[in-house]
Amino acid sequence: MKFSIVVYAAPYSAEAAATALNFTRALLEQGHDIYRLFFFGDGVHNASRLSVVAQDENNLQQQWDQLIRDHELDSIICVSSALNRAIVDEQEATRHELGAVSAYASSKLAGLGQLIDATLNSDRVINFG
Repeated sequence: MKFSIVVYAAPYSAEAAATALNFTRALLEQGHDIYRLFFFGDGVHNASRLSVVAQDENNLQQQWDQLIRDHELDSIICVSSALNRAIVDEQEATRHELGAVSAYASSKLAGLGQLIDATLNSDRVINFG
């Protein structure tokens, strides 16, 4: 079965982001396909590489990045949500003359059209947050 996962929750504001990560891992372990990950609203914070996490806590952002890279998943960060929350890739950092890139390179900034495409091309779309 082909799934798309939409994450609305920030990494540490609730359990939704961690649950989404664990659910995605379980789907992959069971042999399902992930069509797309889409980070939306506060969920874009899951793609931030600038977060510093205490040593005794799970770094959800790094875990998302690792999962995306290990499985070569299509991962999208909603561009509008990201820009409002200072999550930028190299292109947006250059465009807005910012001094740093804050998004993991494993995810791309894109618009809601990618979410619509995911809905049309997945058997199931699961929302977290």
